[in-house]
Amino acid sequence: QVQLAESGGGLVQAGGSLRLSCAASGSIFSINAMGWYRPAPGKQRELVAGITRGGNTNYADSVKGRFTISRDNAKNTVFLQMNSLKPEDTAVYYCNADIILFSSLFSSTRYWGQGTQVTVSS
Repeated sequence: QVQLAESGGGLVQAGGSLRLSCAASGSIFSINAMGWYRPAPGKQRELVAGITRGGNTNYADSVKGRFTISRDNAKNTVFLQMNSLKPEDTAVYYCNADIILFSSLFSSTRYWGQGTQVTVSS
């Protein structure tokens, strides 16, 4: 019913930039919070950056000042602008969205994308 399609990953040198995109499609009524996650030691995935429907954002301490999350509600899309990339940012980045479907207006479900690889060389 819902698909999250990520794009924008790749290989970049340290200090470079990448912009990730994640577009949600399907029978979507509305999307609450959206975010980007990556694997972390001792955790399945850690939140890198999150954004509410109203535009409030939060970031992992390790990316504050370097990454910027934004969204286009009309296009059900979330973006992650990653600047000043470091080798330790290398990971598969997963998009997450808390979605309300037309078929279930009184509840929401969190969906995950397939992930996009970001590799930062030193």
